[in-house]
Amino acid sequence: MTTDWKQAYQSKLVTYAEAAQQVKSGDFVATSLSNGSMSNQMAEAILDRWQELEDVIISDSLNVYPSRFLNPEFMIQLEGHIQHAPIFAVATVRKMYAANLSDFYPAQTSDAGDKYGERADVYFLMVAPPNRHGFCNLGPTCFYTSDAIRSGRAQGKLRTVIAEVNDQMPVVYGDNWMHVSEFDHLIERSAPIPVFGRGQPTEIEQRIGEFVLELINDGDTIQMGLGGISEAVAAGLKGKNDLGILTEMLPLALPQLVEAGIVNNSRKPIHKGISVASFIAGDQPLYEYCTENPACQIYPASYTNDPRFIAQHPNVIAMNTSIMMDLTGNSACEGIGHRMISGVGGQLDFLLGATWSPGGKPINMLSSTQKNNKDELVSSIVPELPPGTPVSVPRTITDYVITEYGIARLRYKSRRERALELIAIAHPDLRGELKQSLNKNFYPNPSQ
Repeated sequence: MTTDWKQAYQSKLVTYAEAAQQVKSGDFVATSLSNGSMSNQMAEAILDRWQELEDVIISDSLNVYPSRFLNPEFMIQLEGHIQHAPIFAVATVRKMYAANLSDFYPAQTSDAGDKYGERADVYFLMVAPPNRHGFCNLGPTCFYTSDAIRSGRAQGKLRTVIAEVNDQMPVVYGDNWMHVSEFDHLIERSAPIPVFGRGQPTEIEQRIGEFVLELINDGDTIQMGLGGISEAVAAGLKGKNDLGILTEMLPLALPQLVEAGIVNNSRKPIHKGISVASFIAGDQPLYEYCTENPACQIYPASYTNDPRFIAQHPNVIAMNTSIMMDLTGNSACEGIGHRMISGVGGQLDFLLGATWSPGGKPINMLSSTQKNNKDELVSSIVPELPPGTPVSVPRTITDYVITEYGIARLRYKSRRERALELIAIAHPDLRGELKQSLNKNFYPNPSQ
């Protein structure tokens, strides 16, 4: 066994303060998603230098390490110095969006590696300690990490890669390794990764989940994520057999579904017997199940979320959440108007893949109502999306739409037929307004 990598490893060790010095004015700084991103210590070390930096953009996804990046009172003074621009945000970033203090970097999961490879000057990530061959596991976050770094290196754009080596990072199999030689600087760290508990589904989420379950058959390959509806679906899968998992994020209930014999991946044509995803964010039992388990593997999202790859699996059930939908099926999941909320993630990737999958079912799920800024109950199914609203899934792709009032099927229907389908699953108290809009905008004579 060669010791060359061990010597290189020791020579690359730096402190957080020394690593922060690698960021220069004008840099685009990228970091990995969720548990694989820079730690709060690393973020704070960069922020400590804000007065000497200008025009720095820091982009992350699904931030789980709290820092002053998410503090509006602090970040408002950094304008012109450091700008936060995530590609996907969770609730902790929304107060920043509300104050227009965080920008947004549009990317789909399948092309995030390419987009970061094109832009990043400095890249931060967190990895497990190297094995005896000098390879570090990326832990529960493969996603865009290796694609972004290797693409950036190949283009000559990426100047510096800094890895935090965390001895508490679980090792997850798959195409999920990078060699010590691919990193310029290393920081040794020992800290547990964040865990995420299970939420109790609301009554509305439970009802939506029950409708979803009507569409799932034995042998289907399913994509599902985090949230109350997914929990409701997972809890209702008892009695199903031979389900497969091909998803962006592994569901929290995976260990229990495998133990109960519900998920075995036996009918998948590719990666038979293996649950496949691009990242894991869950509770400790899920991390323990996935650690060094050949039956659970993660791969770059450019692979798992490629619609052409997804479509090679028959009977793909893709379950994704919308915020709002117009009467023809244009779906918004990123934000409303110019107010950002999250990002598109892998939604379009999987819905398109399920559309092309033989027997596949692309599903959009949404509550029939929401509260507006006046705390009034309004319909989530609307005549038209508010100006500035990004269309996350175009109506040409939207097919199954589920609210707590039922299932609408849009794919083979005209504009008028789609509107009638969606009005039928809107909140009963708000259907009249939608019908009036339908008559006004979709017919030449309102009397029709």
